[in-house]
Amino acid sequence: MTKEEILAKIEEIFRDVFNDDSLTISYDTNADDIEEWDSFNHINLVAAIEKAFNIKFALGELQELENVGDMIDLMIKEKL
Repeated sequence: MTKEEILAKIEEIFRDVFNDDSLTISYDTNADDIEEWDSFNHINLVAAIEKAFNIKFALGELQELENVGDMIDLMIKEKL
């Protein structure tokens, strides 16, 4: 998968988790950009991404991520 394909799939997951069909994300999107992105939705988001891509993140990996682009880079580098 390309970065763009992964981003498109993750955007659909964001829309589902945050229940907002108009939500758009970019590589720079982070928790500060989405008002509803709290700790509960963060867990739901990670779980949904892991399920959709059939991957598992280590807690240490997640703590180092600053935005969606970092997550995609990690997915490409180590998971996909």
